[in-house]
Parts: sequence; structure tokens; C-alpha cells
Amino acid sequence: MQTLIVPDAGEPDTRSVHHYLLRMARRQWRTLLLGALLGITWMVSLGLLPWAIGHGIDAVTHHDTPALLRWAGILLSLGTLSALSGGMRHWMAVRNWLTAAFRASGQVHEHALAVGPALTRAMPSGDVVAAFTNDVMRIGGLYDVFARFAGAIVSYTVVAVILLSANVPIGLLVLIGGPLLLGSLALIVRPLQRRQAAQREESGQLTTLGADTVAGLRVLRGIGGEDAFLRRYEAQSQTVRRVGWRVANLQAALDSSQVLLPGIFVILVAWSGARAVVAGTLTPGQLVSFYGYAAFLTTPFFTVIEFVDRYVRARIATGKVLRILEVSPDHADPETPSRMPGADVSLHDPTSGVTIEPGLLTAVVSAVPEESSALLDRLGRIAPDSEDASVTLGGIPLTSLPLAEVRRRVVVSESDPRLFTGPLRAELLGAQTGPETDEAILQVLQTASALDVLDAIPGGLEGEVEERGRSFSGGQRQRLALSRALLTDAPVLALIEPTSAVDAHTEARVAARLADHRRGRTTVVATASPLVLDHADQVVLLVDGREVDSGSHEDLISRNAAYRDIVIRGEAD
Repeated sequence: MQTLIVPDAGEPDTRSVHHYLLRMARRQWRTLLLGALLGITWMVSLGLLPWAIGHGIDAVTHHDTPALLRWAGILLSLGTLSALSGGMRHWMAVRNWLTAAFRASGQVHEHALAVGPALTRAMPSGDVVAAFTNDVMRIGGLYDVFARFAGAIVSYTVVAVILLSANVPIGLLVLIGGPLLLGSLALIVRPLQRRQAAQREESGQLTTLGADTVAGLRVLRGIGGEDAFLRRYEAQSQTVRRVGWRVANLQAALDSSQVLLPGIFVILVAWSGARAVVAGTLTPGQLVSFYGYAAFLTTPFFTVIEFVDRYVRARIATGKVLRILEVSPDHADPETPSRMPGADVSLHDPTSGVTIEPGLLTAVVSAVPEESSALLDRLGRIAPDSEDASVTLGGIPLTSLPLAEVRRRVVVSESDPRLFTGPLRAELLGAQTGPETDEAILQVLQTASALDVLDAIPGGLEGEVEERGRSFSGGQRQRLALSRALLTDAPVLALIEPTSAVDAHTEARVAARLADHRRGRTTVVATASPLVLDHADQVVLLVDGREVDSGSHEDLISRNAAYRDIVIRGEAD
């Protein structure tokens, strides 16, 4: 088995649906051209079979044995050529289909990674999922049928020329009547396209609703909201069903036309051929050929109708993909990036007025946790860029630095840990490429007080983490996320509520070990826990998102009533 790989998805052309599909075709023009040549060879050889059979029958009626043998050899050759080219055409069609689908999915994947949370703010997550599961396959389906479509056009022309040379009226019937019958499909295709687009929109909303419900199932059960969400899902399902019925009516009309229109055409051609034989203008062999042509012509007609249907589906799917590709990222690399400053430099956030000094463990406290979280997001350039209030690193705005270098220098670990399926070792190391010994991993797990996780998962570091880490408790997931952040060994590590899901004894151990592990390196922690604050070198108090005081934990708790209220409340909680 050959592995089909699309290493470079390429830059998509997002100007319009047609520009996108044409750029996709240009990226794989070689395989499309080869597939088209094979499709033409396959379908033309099929179309010439009645021609060879008719000449063979005429040879029999004239008792011409050499001619009969010659036409029998030609018939055998055409059959062999049709079989070989048909198999190779199918192989190439599947390759074109998968290549286009994988390239489209790669473009969506790369763009989703680039824009990050901006994507789910711009559109429902269900639309993104549907793009990966359905839309890219429908785009690929257009290039799958392309080879047969090229063969249908050429073989139709060849047969029409043969018919025209044998009988002009019948040849004109084929040349003119066929396109007219196909043109009538426009009466069905346009409304079908609109209804399919509406169905795709409603299905995307249903997928989003289902994904959101599953993600919050535990919370829904806790508050008794399952029935309410079930009713919402049922109502949306009925909407999708009604829209589906409207699509099905036109789809049935299109499908039935694949039988009706070619059937009408075949009847006309066969009837005209029979009249020509009666009139003595056609030989018996030509009559048999005409019936063969009439039967064969259903194949290119079916193919053209299928191509139209695939094009409609691909056009709608491409529109959905373009919606994703047109989402602008929160962050972009500058055209002329500045050089990264040295290691021992401060971070300054003009929005809050906070300055993070290098080499210190700084804690950020706020009565509104979202304010301190927003500060850490700005420090790591996770929040959307703000040109008038950019965080500076050593006096240089983060927006003028390469984004990849900012991500390497400043690592932000969120309060809601996200774990993925796979070996625990890979979960902890993430995208790091440098070798990490078991001793280093175990040391970090010790710092995060997470060694108990090794006992909870069969296989230890090689054990498999289940989806979303559902086999772990909330505290275990949080400590694994902390371990993962520590293993990056980032020059600046920003932790948002890293101990909110653990008990007090575990929190005390983690706080002390974290301070020792990160000593001499810049660490920022958003927390209101006195157990963590007691180990901080510097504590910053935010009110309404602005720094109003700073100092040590003991200093602030002794002289600042607002700080004392926040910390004592946190201790009581």
C-alpha cells in the first residue's frame, strides 16, 4: 500500500470559490492531466466498441473472413485497452480525490492553528468540524470525477462524428440535442444549490449544539439541564429534517433526470437509426452500431450530470472552507521584525501598568480573576494584539517581535488544562524536539506533586491518556498541565491559577517546590491563594485591571485592606 502524503498544502486563493478550485487544480495538474488522458482513453475505447462490432457484422454478411478476423482483433484490442485504462483511471481518480481533500484539510488545519481562538469567535465550532469531516471530501469529489468528465466530452464528440459521417440528420441530433437536454439541468441545479447551502448551514448548527452539549454534559447533569438541551437539540434536528426534505425533492428530480434525459435521447437516436435502415441508407452492421452508440451515450450523459452535481456540492463546500480561511488571526508576524532582546529583561504591560522583573516569582492578585488572567494573556501575546498598548519585552513591543520567538520566550499555561489522547510522555513533552530523560520528567512531576498520576495510568510514562484526560481527576489534570508547562523550561513562565483544583496540603507542596524549581528565572502566577503568595518574591494587586499596589505578601496583607479582603476570602474558600 502506498501512503498518500501532501507535505505542503500550499497557499489557497481565497478571492472566490472559482479561484480557490482553480488554484487547487493547478497544484495537482499533472495527476489531473494523466487522469484525464486515462479517462479519455477508457471512454473512447468503450465508445468505439459498437463501431468495431458493426464492421464485424458487415464482414459476416459479406462473408469476408479476413475482414472478420481483422475486426475481431480490433474488438479484442479495444476491450483490453478499455480494461487497462479503466483500472488505471480509477486509481488516478482516487488519488486526485484524496490529494485535493487532504490539501484542503491541510489548509484548514494550518489556518486554524494560525488564527487560534479567533476562529471559534468568528464561527461555531461545528462549522469547523463539518469542514474537516464533510466539506473537504466534497471538494475532493470534484477532482475525482474530472477524469471521467473529460472522457465523456471527448467520447461524446467521437461518437457524434461517427454518427455524423454515417448519417447527417442523426449526427446533428446528437450534436445539438444532447447539449440542449443537458442545459435543461440548470432549471434544477440552481435551486438545488441554494437549498443544499441552507441544509449545510442548519447541519453545522446542529453539530455545534451537539458538541457543546457533550462538552458540558457533566455540568448539565449537575444543574438538571439535560431535558432543556435535549429539547433544543430535538428542535434543531427537526429543522435539519425539514430542510433535508426540501433538498431531497430537488435531488430526486436531478437523480431521475439522469435516467429520463439520457433515455429520451437514446430513444430518439435509436428511432432515427431504425428509420434510416428502413430507408436503405444504413447497413445492418451500422444499425447494430447505432443501437450500441445509443446505449453507450448514456455513460457520458450520466457522467456529465454527475459532474454537475459534484460541482454544486464542491462549490457549497468551498464556500464554507473559505469562511474559515478568511478569518484573520489575532496575531501576525511583523514585516520587519525586531531582534529579540537579551534574557534578563523586564516585561511591561501598559494596559495595567505592571512590570514583571526578570528572575523573580511574581504573583498577580485581583478580586476579579479574569483581570489577572487577561494580564497574563497579554504578557504571552495570547490576547488579540493592541497596537496602542502592546506589552514590551526589554522596551521592545511584542508585536514587533517574531511570534514564534515570543511563544518560545513566554509560555502561558491556562487554568483549564487541555489534555489529548496519546502516550503520557508525548502529552508532557508536547512539540519539544530535544531529548528529555526520564529523570528530568520525573523531577518535574515531583515538583508538580503529580507522581501519583503514574500509578493511576497503566504503563507509566508510556501509558495511554484517554480523551480529554477523563480518567484523571481535576486536580491530576491540573498538575499534569503544570508539569507540561515546567518541562518547556521557558525563560518566562506564566501560570493562571495552577493550584485551584488541589487540596491545601498538595497546594502547599506545589507552591514551595515551584518556587525552588523556578528560582532565578522569571515566573508569573495569577492566584489569590496565600499558600502560593507566601512564596512569591513580588506581589502585584490589580483593581479594575490596573496595578494599585505591590510588595511582598506579608507587607501587603499588613497594610492593604483590599488585598487582605481578597486573600482572606480566598483562604476561606
